[in-house]
Amino acid sequence: MKAKINNSDVIEFFPLENTPLEGNDFKIEIINKENRTLRIASNGKKYEARLLSLDKATKKVSLKINGNRFQVELTDQYDDLLKSMGMGIGVVQKVNELKAPMPGVVFEIKVNIGDEIKKDDPILVLEAMKMENILKSPIDATIKSILVNKGDTVEKNKVLIEFD
Repeated sequence: MKAKINNSDVIEFFPLENTPLEGNDFKIEIINKENRTLRIASNGKKYEARLLSLDKATKKVSLKINGNRFQVELTDQYDDLLKSMGMGIGVVQKVNELKAPMPGVVFEIKVNIGDEIKKDDPILVLEAMKMENILKSPIDATIKSILVNKGDTVEKNKVLIEFD
């Protein structure tokens, strides 16, 4: 396991079965889970740290140690492999448009240009094979343009909505 601290130093450590975790030059132990307090020992010095935030999806941890904030990014061998293949955690494709997933007829448009939408908000209803399919927003965004009208026949992969 590797820890990248404040986008610079990379420290490798190997977790044991349980806490505390031990590494080449530091040891982490959980003092109080409810208070989110940790004790870190490094080169004979002990530091008390407070866990400010933890994002499991991106494996980023924010700590406060002796009044200073630290961002820690954790990676393991699988993250390194995915990154080498161009599929790492930080690789996110920007979605700029909503395309028709199938041929059909635009039955209803539920948004207007300039509307702010959240991920999974309904945007458009596409009728295909006598079924109404609600197309939802893939992201939080603002509607930049609507490229179809109610009643339009669309082919698969036609751009329907553009996002800002």
